[in-house]
Amino acid sequence: MVNLFTPQQPKTTGAGPEPGSGYQAVDTKIPPKARPVFSEISVNGVAIAESAILAEAQNHPADNPGAALRAAAEALVIRELLLQKAAEEQVTGAPETTVDGKTETAEDAKIRALIEISVDAPSADDAECRRFYENNRSRFRSEPIFEARHILLAANPADEAARRQARAEAEQMIAELEAGTVRFGELARARSACPSAQQGGNLGQLSPGSTVPEFEAVLMRLPEGEVTGSPVETRYGFHIIRMDRRIEGAQLPFEAVKPRIAAWLEAASWSKAVQQFVAVLAAEATIEGIEITGADGPLVQ
Repeated sequence: MVNLFTPQQPKTTGAGPEPGSGYQAVDTKIPPKARPVFSEISVNGVAIAESAILAEAQNHPADNPGAALRAAAEALVIRELLLQKAAEEQVTGAPETTVDGKTETAEDAKIRALIEISVDAPSADDAECRRFYENNRSRFRSEPIFEARHILLAANPADEAARRQARAEAEQMIAELEAGTVRFGELARARSACPSAQQGGNLGQLSPGSTVPEFEAVLMRLPEGEVTGSPVETRYGFHIIRMDRRIEGAQLPFEAVKPRIAAWLEAASWSKAVQQFVAVLAAEATIEGIEITGADGPLVQ
């Protein structure tokens, strides 16, 4: 027999077991069940399980858990819409291998096949591509290239004394370079804390994004043949930078970028067509528990 009482000091008053028995009743009430994350969500009477939404949420990074769950629920509703349409149209598809080497599931293959036969996105013609090019010329420039050298005086960001000393040493080196008493390469080999010291501080060819922001900001404005007039501070310490050569970015001709523009425009057109296809399916369906939104507002509520 299960004992529902726990020993305690004898008591002479109170409800429960007989006074003085030395036992007190344990609360055996079952705690209330946690509330569901969503009200029940269904598509034409087919329920979307909460467990499926929670599992899907990991595929939708967001600023907060609520947004991730919302995105996951929308994705599963759209998936169910497409699967139901594929079943209605008796669409089947053979699973294919994706670019990352994975094999589609049978459901994924059906959805892909459905979209292939249902969505027709027009190709971008020459006029559209040229119009896009003219309206976005700044996007079609080659990146600048910098051939630079540097001397690094390393210092831990948390060590203020070391940072002060590194700055002072860098300032002294700059003065020596300006006076012509030492050559940059020789100073780099003797004093730089960077592995490039073995090459006289030579960093090779650099392009935007290849260095930390503070360093890159100097590269963007330092004239060819010049040395920075003051130390450049980064998290690594203090740098003295010399610009050996600059190759400025140039405007790329239309013919060189036309294939890329056409691919962008066709991808955008296809994406919009798929969205419109889903919007039609959603408008014709009975969706409960969630409002499905599109780029231009709610698709269905």
